[in-house]
Amino acid sequence: MSKKKEVFISVDIETAGPIVSEHSMMTIGACLVYNPEIEFSVMLKPISNKSVAEALEVTGLTLEQTSKDGITPNKAMFQFNEWISKNVQEDYRAVFVGLNAAFDWSFVNYYFLKYLNKNPFGISALDIKALFMGATGSSWYDTKSSSMDKYLHPRLQGDHDALHDAKYQAELFRLIYELSLNK
Repeated sequence: MSKKKEVFISVDIETAGPIVSEHSMMTIGACLVYNPEIEFSVMLKPISNKSVAEALEVTGLTLEQTSKDGITPNKAMFQFNEWISKNVQEDYRAVFVGLNAAFDWSFVNYYFLKYLNKNPFGISALDIKALFMGATGSSWYDTKSSSMDKYLHPRLQGDHDALHDAKYQAELFRLIYELSLNK
């Protein structure tokens, strides 16, 4: 098995609810962890009319807005795949980085497989919460972003805009990784 160099990509999404394939992924934001100015953002048309009020409140988005302003999931995933391909050389591996990566990756994986029949990130993701827990010895409870902020003092903050949050997560990842190197 050959070892490929890695390109860490911070990905955040906003959804209409927690159930993959029933609730729509409304927005995707992504950036290169070590070069966050290289970014991607897209709003997607809904795949269903199902939603959870709390999820919509968090994002400030509506299904009507995403239906009007978004692009089709097929086109959105094609564009995201093209952006990844453009920023990850052929002999490198794209690594999905997320804060609660299991949630975000599951939606992204579903959409990539449903609309493109492939996921450029493969079958795994790197979770910032788990990285923080390992680097600091914290409890799972203390992997909330508010707890990480108190410990790491990031410059950016999350605000439930997928691109803003992807950049915030990239900063958290860099701070945690630097912390782990200094131990």
